[in-house]
Amino acid sequence: MATLARWCFGHRRLVLFLWIIALVGLGGVSQAAGSNYRDTFSLPGTDSQKSIDLLQRDFPAASGDSATIVLHSRSTATVSDASLRGPITEMLAKVARVPHVSEVAGPFGPKGASRISKDGRTAFATVDFDQQGDDLPKDDIQQFVDTTRGYDSASMQVEATGQLVSIIEQQQQSYSELIGIVAAAIILFLAFGSLLAVTLPLITAIVALGVSSSLIIVLSHVMSVAEFAPILATLIGLGVGIDYALFIVNRHRVGLLAGKTPEEAAITAVNTSGRAVMFAGVTVCIALLGMFALGVSLLYGVAISAALAVAMTMAAAVTLLPALLGFYGMRVLSRRDRRRLAEKGPEPESISGMWARWGKFVQRRPRVLAVVSGVAILVIAVPFLSLRLGSSDLGNGDTSKTTKRGYDLLAEGFGPGFNGPFTIVAEISSPSDTAALNAVVRAARTTPGVASVSDPRESPNGQAAIATLYPTSSPQAADTSKLLDRLRDHAVPQAASGDSKIYIGGITAVFEDFSTTLSAKLPLFIGIVVVLAFLLLVAVFRSLVIPLTASVMNLLAVAAAFGVVVAVFQWGWGESLFSITGGPVEAFVPVLLFAILFGLSMDYEVFLVSRMHEEWTARRDNRLAVTLGQAETGRVISAAGAIMALVFASFILGDDRVIKLFGLGLASAIVIDAFVIRTVLVPALMHIFGKANWWLPSSLDRVLPRLAVENSEEIEDIRRTTPPADVLDGAHAVPGQQGPGTRSHRADEPTR
Repeated sequence: MATLARWCFGHRRLVLFLWIIALVGLGGVSQAAGSNYRDTFSLPGTDSQKSIDLLQRDFPAASGDSATIVLHSRSTATVSDASLRGPITEMLAKVARVPHVSEVAGPFGPKGASRISKDGRTAFATVDFDQQGDDLPKDDIQQFVDTTRGYDSASMQVEATGQLVSIIEQQQQSYSELIGIVAAAIILFLAFGSLLAVTLPLITAIVALGVSSSLIIVLSHVMSVAEFAPILATLIGLGVGIDYALFIVNRHRVGLLAGKTPEEAAITAVNTSGRAVMFAGVTVCIALLGMFALGVSLLYGVAISAALAVAMTMAAAVTLLPALLGFYGMRVLSRRDRRRLAEKGPEPESISGMWARWGKFVQRRPRVLAVVSGVAILVIAVPFLSLRLGSSDLGNGDTSKTTKRGYDLLAEGFGPGFNGPFTIVAEISSPSDTAALNAVVRAARTTPGVASVSDPRESPNGQAAIATLYPTSSPQAADTSKLLDRLRDHAVPQAASGDSKIYIGGITAVFEDFSTTLSAKLPLFIGIVVVLAFLLLVAVFRSLVIPLTASVMNLLAVAAAFGVVVAVFQWGWGESLFSITGGPVEAFVPVLLFAILFGLSMDYEVFLVSRMHEEWTARRDNRLAVTLGQAETGRVISAAGAIMALVFASFILGDDRVIKLFGLGLASAIVIDAFVIRTVLVPALMHIFGKANWWLPSSLDRVLPRLAVENSEEIEDIRRTTPPADVLDGAHAVPGQQGPGTRSHRADEPTR
């Protein structure tokens, strides 16, 4: 790392030029190629996937996506009145000519009566497309929406709703990113006291984010990348990018104040904090890429996109940042710091102030603080026990969206179940299959929770048939999930013969199967990530207790974040504050949140314990190592935690429910992790465990590779320095300590 830092500092113009070329060049390529984001995935072996495969094979007109046009009279007139019927008929004819529209079923056809509400003022038309929404050109979807909305008037409300329409309603949240950057800049200024120093982490993070965003756009042409992946990658990359640069810049400033030249300080900063940044970033990437173990294709592009953002921030922190430090020179310090340095000369880092006092307080009362902080985290995590996975429906959207307004009109006119129907799909190879399907339809009509079931309709080749089932409850309701289980476990098996191939599908069933699939694989995923992170920490810190403590603490932080998410997004606490409606938590959110939070929690663990490990390696005194490590890292970890929490919280201001959920979950987890777990619980437990923190069986020590976060030069500097007596706070003196400037021997060295 020292060699890399020295080269980047010495060739700073070339390094800056290469990063600018990468930023501009990849930006041009991505702009020319355009994005190709799509939420495509398959669920092999599930009923919903079997129904999709069957429809694509034998019923192509019904295998594509669909949308719903909702028509509502703004007066006492009914939609069948001539004044409204004429415009409706004209509009549906135009919709039928929109590219990729395969069929339009309106309210005035032979079977149109079922598409008109009892009061006659609300009606709907179903529009089938020949492809799934993610494969359709967005311009064609927009043309469909514009055609329908063009007939909205003073006498008739016209809305387009459905998952297909929601694709083009997803908005970019650049203003959220800007708010996060401004908040980060304010905290950086408070921490550094220098406007120029503030720009260093921001420039580093923004450049890395620009390069990674362009790479993600290019990636979308190589593999399937979900629509929300770039926003999520931006959220993660911005948070960790500023934090990683902050740790290095802080160490660089300490070196300057201690009398080092800008080059020496930059090399030392990258060789110490830079090592921790690399290790922390690798753990985040491992946690993210661990999503491949789930076997769900939707998450592959998300994992790689987020890992790319983290990788670019790591690369920028250890290459671009030392180059920028070369340009800034001594101006990284505030004018007051530079003036004091010129007048009084170099000063070693002072182990004093609030964090030193807090470290001594934790040292004196570790058991009480461990119990209090642990109980507080467990209480926050309690709602997690009632987590319900699913998919929130369009009713959770903002009223400014046509999908939300159409959803509400359908729910009012026909019942909430009309917004998420199930599809009964059957393979027809003999008359007995047709009889079995008819029996299933009859059984479904008498099943509690079913509003109505349409008559079966055969495919053009006669080898498949479908019927549409409307529940009495909304798509996101728990009753709808229970109804799906009743249909699959009882209605279909009891009404059909064992050889019949009859499946319950539809978009609501897809999301339910998605939840079930992820829930089944989640323990494996968690196990892989935890074990890999545990082994890495064992190799770095040569300890079993510290990695075990870190794993448990990280799981507690994740559980507490889930508790906050469930309380707000599922129970509906603070609905008006967050502009959301309570509903299930999206099935993929726990997976993504766990991967991200486990990795980010490991960041703070590495930065905190690596400093303690330096002291332990040099002095072999656990109380001193823990207290000094906490005193020296408390300020920068709290600043980094505040920055990351504010960056994540800024995404709550957007209008996308999933991004709001991620923003709140990540922000709350970082607050709990940085200000409770790393500043109270972990140091308290390490004081309680004592020297056992650093125990590793000799047989395991010989086998494990050595991955040092700290470097030997810094450890030697620590050995030559006596810690301030007030930090020891009555702790036993380290054998061999005689005063400043003398070299202490290690506890395991013989006394002469």
